[in-house]
Amino acid sequence: MPVFALKRTLLLISLLFVNFLASAQKVIEPANSHPEWSKPTQPFQIAGNLYYVGTYDLACYLVVTPKGCVLINTGIAGSLPMIKANIEALGFKVADLKILLTTQAHYDHMGAMAAIKKLTGAKMMVDDGDAEVVADGGRSDYALGGNTSTYAPVKVDRLLHNGDTVKLGGMQLVMLHHPGHTKGSCSFLFDVKDNKRTYRVLIANMPTIVTDKNFSEIPAYPGIEKDYAYTLNAMKKLSFDIWLASHASQFDLHRKHKPGDGYNPAAFMDRKGYDAELNDLQDQFSKKVKGK
Repeated sequence: MPVFALKRTLLLISLLFVNFLASAQKVIEPANSHPEWSKPTQPFQIAGNLYYVGTYDLACYLVVTPKGCVLINTGIAGSLPMIKANIEALGFKVADLKILLTTQAHYDHMGAMAAIKKLTGAKMMVDDGDAEVVADGGRSDYALGGNTSTYAPVKVDRLLHNGDTVKLGGMQLVMLHHPGHTKGSCSFLFDVKDNKRTYRVLIANMPTIVTDKNFSEIPAYPGIEKDYAYTLNAMKKLSFDIWLASHASQFDLHRKHKPGDGYNPAAFMDRKGYDAELNDLQDQFSKKVKGK
């Protein structure tokens, strides 16, 4: 067996063991201090076969294919009824979910993942850097971790690495490793099309800084400063037509689309907004590095 394949097999075995131990741990989701995280919002078609099915601020995306659907992110645990209702309101079935993805392994994006996986039998695919955190329900996260899981642990079915492709029903989603916010934060780049054109879509995990500590004070993540620098540089070089993010507020969703608005992919073609968001995050990173 090739060395890489052996390492991957051993890691998956260790994740199964971690998941077994974590399943016996009590799950305590942090108190929701963000009302917009649990506020419902109307689902809608973003472009082609891509739909918004999340809450008011916790963005969840549905990619529909002839062979089933891909769900990206789930919000907090209480998001499950809203996501289910949103998918059904669009005319699709939760039972058709085949693949589950996440842009980061924090409870506000993973909270309902275990329940949806159990409900549908869909395969969970995770950036290798976040695999352990997903398997233990957030306990090993360098910033938000501790002795208690903040969401129900999820069995990882496939480890993803930078540039890997997730395929289903003719769709090909490329995972981009964008670490920093978590060790396995990631974005997804893919094409969708309607009867007018093809759109290259970026679902971006914006590299916000989640810790109040200086980077040098985080022994659990010695490479954090290097990872943030890498991610900011890599994201500035990406090409796309439409950009979205893990939080609706990050890409100004509710200015671009209001309930009842018609189909309008052009509303999300906003390179200027993306660059402005990244420039702001670059400034925050630079100040952090300088100790400000």
